[in-house]
Amino acid sequence: MPDITAADGTRLNYVDSGDPKARPVVLVAGFKASASGWRYQVKPLTRAGYRVIAFDRRGHGGSEVGPDGGHTMDRHGADIGELVEQLGLDDATLVGQSMGGNAIWAHLSAEGSQGIREVVIVDQTPKMLNTDDWAYGFYDYDASNIDTTFATGIPDPGRFPVKSKGLVRIARVLTAMDLPKGGKPSFTEAELALLNDHAKRDWRPVIAAADVPAFFIAGAESEFWPSAHAAASAALNPLASSTVIERDGHATNIEQPARFNEELLAYLAR
Repeated sequence: MPDITAADGTRLNYVDSGDPKARPVVLVAGFKASASGWRYQVKPLTRAGYRVIAFDRRGHGGSEVGPDGGHTMDRHGADIGELVEQLGLDDATLVGQSMGGNAIWAHLSAEGSQGIREVVIVDQTPKMLNTDDWAYGFYDYDASNIDTTFATGIPDPGRFPVKSKGLVRIARVLTAMDLPKGGKPSFTEAELALLNDHAKRDWRPVIAAADVPAFFIAGAESEFWPSAHAAASAALNPLASSTVIERDGHATNIEQPARFNEELLAYLAR
C-alpha cells in the first residue's frame, strides 16, 4: 500500500482506487477499524467516476502507531490534513465513520476547509457525553461516570444486540472488518488514550462554524447512541442535512451497504 509520512515521522497507509484525476472521496474508518471496512463502498464509488482514498489512521490497519503524545483526536485530525496536502487533493469529500467522523472535525477545527468540498459523517455523535443541552451521546454516559466508562474499553450499552441483526448483516460486518479471531477485543494504552480523548470532546462548535456542507447519516439501530443525533447535528448548521437508514446499526456502511451507497452517491451528485 502507498503511504505518507506525518510531521512526527509516523508512516500512514492509504488505499488509492479509481482515476487519479477524478474528484476525490477520502474514507476514514472508525476506532479499531481499517481501510478494509470500506470494501462495500470502493467499487461503487469508483464506478461512479470518483477517486477513492481509504485512509488508515495512525494505529489502525497498516499505519504505524506513532510516538507518545500522538494518541489524540487533534493529532488524528492533523493526519487527515497531511494526507490532503501531501496527495495534493482539492475539492475532496471527507467521509468519516464513527470516530473517523470526529477526526474530520478535528481537522477542520485546526486547519479549516481548504481543499475540502464537503463532509459526510457516518453514525457518529459530535458529543459523546450526555448533558442537559445534549441528549444524543453514548448511552448512559454522563458526568457521574465520565472517568470510568471508557477506562478499559468500550462498554456494551445493551441496545440492539448482535443477535438482533440477523445472519446477513452479521456476516457483512465479519467480512469487512479486521476482527480478532475469538475472544474479547483487547485495547492498547495508545488506543485507550485516544478513546478517552474522543469521549470527552465536543465538536458541536466546529460543526456550527463549518463553511462547507455536511451530511449526517445514522443507523436507526445504532448500538451506541440514539439515531436522532444526526438531525440534531445537522440543525447546528444551515449547510447541513441528515438521514437515518432503517434496520441499520453503528456499522452503517457495512450492515446495509446498498442503502448506504444510494444515500452517499445521491449526496455526492447533488
